[in-house]
Amino acid sequence: MIFAIASGKGGTGKTTVSASLATLWENDVTAVDLDVEEPNLHLFLNPEITGTEKGYVTVPEADEERCVKCGACRDICQFKAITLMAGTLLVFPEMCHGCGGCMAVCPEKALIPGRRELGEIVRGRSGNMEFLMGRLRIGEAMAPPLMRQVKERMGFIATGDVIIDAPPGVSCPAMNAVMDADAVVLVTEPTPFGFHDFKLAWEAFSPLGIPMGAVINRAGLGDSTVQNFCKEKGIPIWAEIPYDRAIAEAYSQGRVIADAVPGLRDTFLKLKEHMVAAAEENDMLGVFRA
Repeated sequence: MIFAIASGKGGTGKTTVSASLATLWENDVTAVDLDVEEPNLHLFLNPEITGTEKGYVTVPEADEERCVKCGACRDICQFKAITLMAGTLLVFPEMCHGCGGCMAVCPEKALIPGRRELGEIVRGRSGNMEFLMGRLRIGEAMAPPLMRQVKERMGFIATGDVIIDAPPGVSCPAMNAVMDADAVVLVTEPTPFGFHDFKLAWEAFSPLGIPMGAVINRAGLGDSTVQNFCKEKGIPIWAEIPYDRAIAEAYSQGRVIADAVPGLRDTFLKLKEHMVAAAEENDMLGVFRA
């Protein structure tokens, strides 16, 4: 099963939760950091790196001798990566998402596939845990194509359950990360910003039809607005992590809080039970619907 750990905003404790779950997961597990813009799950899991490869996106290159300037490629591109200007076909590689539509519709086959480097895909291992991470090169903004390549590798190496540390927010990268999950954990905090972005995430992910539960980090810091909203919308609260100096100290030292702070291991084991139960129940409902 695939479990995505997501949040409406950065800094809520999403990676902290991901690291603790991956560490205490008793079955074979693959920890995947899909926050390719700023991955940091490896700082807590400390995997032994076993391989690194480049990630690329396919971009069109124009054969000016064959191009008849019909504009079919320009018209199909939804990302404005191709244009005709003063009788010249211009390709903007940084805007290309690599869908291949332009090459498919070109009647003269004047567009040939090239490629542009996006970043790297890193594989490692820590005990019985496989580790996989994508990392964009500096200045690169095209996250989804690299994320798709990381997920392709995940399909080859994962032999058991998968814990995905998703990008924060509700933009394309976040949706890409959670869309194939069997259950989603929404990490939030009881602050005005945390609650605001938690609502956005819940509204964005709900149409996917994936079971979701909340984890309230730094519980006791603010008021009960988050809990009241969850009760109103029927969102189960799978765990609450207290606002505790010991947790902050363990985090600042790069330690996994489920191991470093007494009592939290049981909290995360119960969280795991809720996640697995929700995914299994949804799977059974899918069988009955079919």
